[in-house]
Amino acid sequence: MPGKNLSREEAQQRAAILSVDSYRVHLDVTSAVDPAAATFSSTTTIAFRSSAPGASTFVDLLAPAVRSVTLNGRALDPAAVFDGVRITLAGLAEQNLLVVEADCAYSRTGEGLHRFVDPVDGETYLYTHYEPADARRVFATFEQPDLKAPFGFTVTAPAAWDVYNNAVHEDVATEGDARVWQFAATKPISTYLTAVVAGPYHVERDHYSRELADGSTLEIPLAATCRRSLAPYFDADEIFTVTKQGLDFFHQEFDFPYPFGKYDQCFVPEYNIGAMENPGCVTFREDFVFRSKVTEASYEGRANVILHEMAHMWFGDLVTMKWWDDLWLKESFADFMGSFSQIEATRYQSAWITFANRRKAWAYRQDQFPTTHPITADIRDLEDAKLNFDGITYAKGASVLKQLVAYVGRDAFFEGARQYFKRHAYGNTVLGDLLGVLEQTSGRDLTAWSKSWLQTAGVNSLTPQLTTDAEGRITEFAVVQDGATARPHRIAIGCYDRDTVGGLVRTHRVELDVHGARTVVPELAGLPRPALVLLNDDDLTYCKIRFDGHSLETLRTGLGEIADGLARALAWSAVWNLTRDGLMPTRDYLALVLRFAGQESDIGVLQSLHQQAKVALDVYADPAGRSEGARLLADCALRELRAAAPGSDHQLAWARFLAQTAREQEQFQLLRGLLAGTARIDGLDMDQDLRWLFWLALASSGEAGAGELNAELAADNTASGKQNLTECLAALPTAEAKAAAWSAVIDSDELPNALVEAQIAGFNQPGQRELTAGYAERYFALLEDIWSERSIEIAMRIVGGFFPRYQIGEQTLAATESWLSGHPSAAPALRRLVLECHDDLARALRAQSCDRS
Repeated sequence: MPGKNLSREEAQQRAAILSVDSYRVHLDVTSAVDPAAATFSSTTTIAFRSSAPGASTFVDLLAPAVRSVTLNGRALDPAAVFDGVRITLAGLAEQNLLVVEADCAYSRTGEGLHRFVDPVDGETYLYTHYEPADARRVFATFEQPDLKAPFGFTVTAPAAWDVYNNAVHEDVATEGDARVWQFAATKPISTYLTAVVAGPYHVERDHYSRELADGSTLEIPLAATCRRSLAPYFDADEIFTVTKQGLDFFHQEFDFPYPFGKYDQCFVPEYNIGAMENPGCVTFREDFVFRSKVTEASYEGRANVILHEMAHMWFGDLVTMKWWDDLWLKESFADFMGSFSQIEATRYQSAWITFANRRKAWAYRQDQFPTTHPITADIRDLEDAKLNFDGITYAKGASVLKQLVAYVGRDAFFEGARQYFKRHAYGNTVLGDLLGVLEQTSGRDLTAWSKSWLQTAGVNSLTPQLTTDAEGRITEFAVVQDGATARPHRIAIGCYDRDTVGGLVRTHRVELDVHGARTVVPELAGLPRPALVLLNDDDLTYCKIRFDGHSLETLRTGLGEIADGLARALAWSAVWNLTRDGLMPTRDYLALVLRFAGQESDIGVLQSLHQQAKVALDVYADPAGRSEGARLLADCALRELRAAAPGSDHQLAWARFLAQTAREQEQFQLLRGLLAGTARIDGLDMDQDLRWLFWLALASSGEAGAGELNAELAADNTASGKQNLTECLAALPTAEAKAAAWSAVIDSDELPNALVEAQIAGFNQPGQRELTAGYAERYFALLEDIWSERSIEIAMRIVGGFFPRYQIGEQTLAATESWLSGHPSAAPALRRLVLECHDDLARALRAQSCDRS
């Protein structure tokens, strides 16, 4: 429906004549505890002004029913003005008061007001999630980021519940079996940033104080919540520690006091994303409450998310982009600040290694799709906006900001941020507003930089080109740049040689600016040719790095001996890109993993290697060699599992990798023995999450059946247990299991988002290509219906998840091309998803061809 997919032009037209003074929203969610109740009562009062009296506009609302609409005391007929997505408002006055009473729907998809019932104790929990435009599922709203206003919420909820909102509650009154929570008005914020979290949540509290430059003291009450059944696993002390460290850092660097009063962090069930920066009421996926042993990389990752969301309090909440074109103004900055502040303020000192190895891999992949876009994107409508929460907006943007800091200097960068906040507090901005202050504080003209980095798409490759004389000394060294747009790069070049104990250590470093197609580096002339030349050492720029032949041979025999963790991670990232680009045979990449993964000390890098090796085997390897590759990886996993220090993170990582790669009866018997307690590996704790991972390995291989899996659920009748059981049952290698999983998702929209995800994950197993081959034709036939009938969140999961990604062949490629050519008028966002799946498939075929050569 055109009205559901708000366009940029419509938003601009509405903003041109409207300004919003306030919202008052009353939600009655006492019905939530009744499973049969599908709706809740929502009453919205909006005070707004119009610069064009007599004009018409509309307010957004996605609701099953509207009971009444009153504009300036005049009752409007809901049947005449409400079309299911918009309420038409004609004859505006200069000062307007709109009251809308509606019945809004509880959500199963994580969009709007999501309802969850805990299978452990039967308790009901609610939370909201809106970005980019789902506040309209909960209350009537002008759903666009540049119509900011203060929000005052009142929530009527069951008496045993607590309610959390962006603001502090001013009053709680008991009315029969309910309590009415009255919240203070917020500062002016965008609609998508409002939040309500309600239910019998377990809560931990703390406090943050800071003396400000003017001598006053800033006091911020802190809270952290989770479901009651997760309370035994809730390490709130660690969460508060990172929170306080972040508040110290951002106050020091931003010189703008935290503007939203309190700071609640709510960990909620069935959450679609990692977290959301609702000011004063940040929501996180409850996977960050670790009920089983996890590695240090998981704690580092959670800390990064906490700091990412905190950075948004300034970049995104205090100052917000005018429209989704400038989404990067908040997401790129938060992604960069998450890693930057970790290094500066917390114990997590591997943040830049993780960024180089994981976040940038996401960016490189996204930036090579035919659908790639500049960091400052052309966002035509809300569907475009939804899809642009991607690796370019986040990780590429953060990479570019890292380079900008190196370019203008840290002091100038942060002074620019300080001026930006003071100048635009509680307002909306565009690209030029930020660049303007950065130009002032740095004294640099950023026009060319912005055009090269923010307004063009694609990733460059940098390759060393060197010649030597008869004595092995460098006579000329140059950096060759490939890519559609040659950009300026600030890079370091590292020269590495063996030390006395055989490690590869940096012996020389040059930092320079690379311009154009070829840049000569005279500083390296006359040096002995090093064993390894590493471009972009220290990871200053955003690029794919290549190697000269001599350096590549050094990596084949010594990648694991690179002493510096970041340099080693960059080398791993580079050989992975070579494999994905069909420039290194997959068997060679797997040989590097088999030879050196056991030496990798950084647990985050090791876990990335495991994930990438699995993708290499399942997608990029020549099918003729896949069985042998699988055997070698599984043998490696078992060997390293037995060799790892008892109770270590590395032991847990190798146990998980064994579950992903097990192929032989001996390996399955070990998994079974560990599950039954008849086998033991010293230090390996068979906690619940590891048990489910082992059961998934056995189920997908036909080594376990539904009876055993249901018995495991009896011991773990939790939300996680149900999700794991669903995935395991869908992964069974039978036609019946595949049909049931397909039907559960496609033939009904009753499944909650978490179980949709679990069904799809179980259905699409790489070792079950023959079982799922017949679904490809059905997939293409239903795409447009799915896109039009399901919410965009669920539609995206179905389109991406059920694509026949493991049917790697010309037939699937042709079928995808046929759909694209036959549906030129399909929704652009849908076509983008299918185009990206097509590109993944074509890349896999190129990589397989390389592996056969």
